[in-house]
Amino acid sequence: MAAMAKEKEMVEIQKRKRNDGGGTPRKRLQVGEAGPPPLVQRPRKTESEKAFRKVQTRTRRLTIASCTSPGASTTNFLAPHSSFIWYDVDTWTEVAKYLDGKSLVSLGLSNRWFHHLIMQESIWRYAYLRDLQVPLSLRPLPFHWSNLYASAFDGSHSYKFRQRERHIDWMRIGAFFFDSPAALLMETLALPRKVPEAGHDPQKSVMASGAFVLTNIRTGIWIADLQLVRCPVCNLNTCEGTMQILDTRAAELFLEEGYQSGSWDYVEIASHKIEKHSSTATGAIFDLKHLHSPHSVGVLDVKSWMGKADDWQPKASICLNAVAVNTNLQHNDGLHVRFEVMRSGGSDGDVVSIRISQQLI
Repeated sequence: MAAMAKEKEMVEIQKRKRNDGGGTPRKRLQVGEAGPPPLVQRPRKTESEKAFRKVQTRTRRLTIASCTSPGASTTNFLAPHSSFIWYDVDTWTEVAKYLDGKSLVSLGLSNRWFHHLIMQESIWRYAYLRDLQVPLSLRPLPFHWSNLYASAFDGSHSYKFRQRERHIDWMRIGAFFFDSPAALLMETLALPRKVPEAGHDPQKSVMASGAFVLTNIRTGIWIADLQLVRCPVCNLNTCEGTMQILDTRAAELFLEEGYQSGSWDYVEIASHKIEKHSSTATGAIFDLKHLHSPHSVGVLDVKSWMGKADDWQPKASICLNAVAVNTNLQHNDGLHVRFEVMRSGGSDGDVVSIRISQQLI
């Protein structure tokens, strides 16, 4: 019995040592004193939980983290004293020189600051002269450059405003410049032996040499188009007759109140019927002051741009002070050539538009 009691006592001593974490005897609690919280043993993690923990750790490493770069006070990157400023007028004015009209409008719609910048007259003036490839006119224009740009590049042409039912097709030739108020109008691309004098009757000059001099032309920038319209003689839907027109105008014509109201109209000043086969339908306009300049002589060099005899597509040539068109024709019975002008403010006004038309007889 003594041996069993001794063995029980040894087991109790071992238990107390394990509970106390060492050999120090456990402190006896007084009556009413709370003991230490019981130890809770965590359950062992399963293999699936360990794998999930690894995936969760990798995912956490790939998430968005805050920037650890030095603050603005310790770096020169985009600091207040940086040499680059987003809203710099000079910088964006220079950038605007490389944008077309559509891109300029898009930039101006981005915010108020860009809208104020893009609406500056200097920017649209530069874009207008650049895209038309003409010099600045010394004659002041009473219109905004942005409106002039829109009227030149929004797809407008003279038959879009009037006689739309007769219009078939058109193409933009380009822009040229009237440096003087006098022009030589021709129905061929061969200069007459003697250039008609200004003031001579246009009808007599055309009948004699196929050319005449027109005066009182509005100087400055002009735009040239080639129009293809239906026969103006009859109203038959079955008529296949067409007419080719060299259609030129002062660049600001579409913005003029007289043109928009319809009070300005075209008047025929000369015509010529060629009652025999014509191999070409041709029209040309030259600034009389620059008739013999190298650029104008290049327009008269018909072999360089007219095309072969069996090429029926219309061709055009334009330079700084002249414009010409030509279409090779198949066998025909002749041509009817007309010269028409539009003047501002009546018969005594300056010429703001010139048309040379050719129609097969």
